Amino acid sequence: MLATKKKQAVIKKHQIHDKDTGSPEVQVAVLSTQIDALAKHLKKHKKDNHSRRGLIKMVADRRTHLKYLERKDKSRYAALVKKMELA
Repeated sequence: MLATKKKQAVIKKHQIHDKDTGSPEVQVAVLSTQIDALAKHLKKHKKDNHSRRGLIKMVADRRTHLKYLERKDKSRYAALVKKMELA
């Protein structure tokens, strides 16, 4: 789980307008931050299979959001991938 202040900072950085919390860009950014934190946790705790399952679900969810964005608006997808350095 991300701390509230850290999550708000990620949302602020990637939002499209002032009250944007649900756009694909924001969701991918929040998921990416959570994935990074969980990956760091799993490097230390190699046998934590419950968290590993959560990590796999988050990666799949992020991939789904990226596919949706690519299908709907290729320019926004390209900008997000470049900004987040995902590819």
